[in-house]
Amino acid sequence: MNCPCHIQVFNDGLRSYKDLPIRYAEFGCCHRYEPSGSLRGLMRVRSMVQDDGHIFCQESQIRSEVSLFTGQVFQVYQDLGFEQKNISIKIATRPENRIGSDEVWDRAETALQDAVKQAGYRYEILPEEGAFYGPKVEFHLKDRMGREWQCGTIQLDYLIPDRLGARFINEQGNKEVPVMLHRAMLGSVERFIAILIEHYAGALPTWLAPHQIAIMNISEKQTDFCIALHDKLKAQGLRVKLDIRNEKIGYKIRENTLMKIPYLIVIGNAEVESNQLSLRMGTGEDVGRIDIADFISLVSNDIKFKHHSPLVALAQKQHPADLADMIEN
Repeated sequence: MNCPCHIQVFNDGLRSYKDLPIRYAEFGCCHRYEPSGSLRGLMRVRSMVQDDGHIFCQESQIRSEVSLFTGQVFQVYQDLGFEQKNISIKIATRPENRIGSDEVWDRAETALQDAVKQAGYRYEILPEEGAFYGPKVEFHLKDRMGREWQCGTIQLDYLIPDRLGARFINEQGNKEVPVMLHRAMLGSVERFIAILIEHYAGALPTWLAPHQIAIMNISEKQTDFCIALHDKLKAQGLRVKLDIRNEKIGYKIRENTLMKIPYLIVIGNAEVESNQLSLRMGTGEDVGRIDIADFISLVSNDIKFKHHSPLVALAQKQHPADLADMIEN
């Protein structure tokens, strides 16, 4: 956990109420000694990276901060391909073993519920599943197989900042303990990557794919053209795999298709002579020959608009908008 570190950063200097809210965030490495029998791939690990953040604010700012964060979480999840209907919110309330008075817990739980309502979302209550120091809002994702995963969270904490000496000067000129909101959008980055891979069955959208394009030559005669094309696409900021191995083109196409690369380019003598490329989609469709400039425009738009499938970008280029909508849905 990175909370003590962020409190120390907050304590490095005298803070005023005018400075709040103060938000800190980092991709921090966390450790948890899971029993060996429960370890499972990227889903459950002993060392993980977390998009860990903490917000220091006044009590009057809790609702606006939680509401703002909730909207950001939904935007990020939707950009990553999860529809709003597959995102649910659950509020975990006070556990049996906890620190702090019931009065503090009442205020904290009410603030979270009001904030989620203010953001316009429904929620479910998880009785007695909060952290020992405060209640929390959990964001659950449902993948395309109907499985639910708890990912993001924002937790309200009145207690740890007090115990670690966090203070700010309030409007009356007195020292006051800030409220701390522990927050993470993705949770464990490793687990979130695993969820994405499962959700897309490995065929990640172009903007997320490790390799967005594979360039393959039919014979050694096209090697120089492929290298030049590779350098040109990389200069556009695209992630390109250059496959000029001495293998049959059918073998290379099959191998790169299994790697779930969205765009496959085949270069033969005809493409070299016409200064074009032959395009296949990673999903199997043979598009045919296309100008290099048109291809760069196609891929750039696919990335810019974060399409969930490269077929959407292709449909918008070749077909009416309603067909693109059908493919997207």
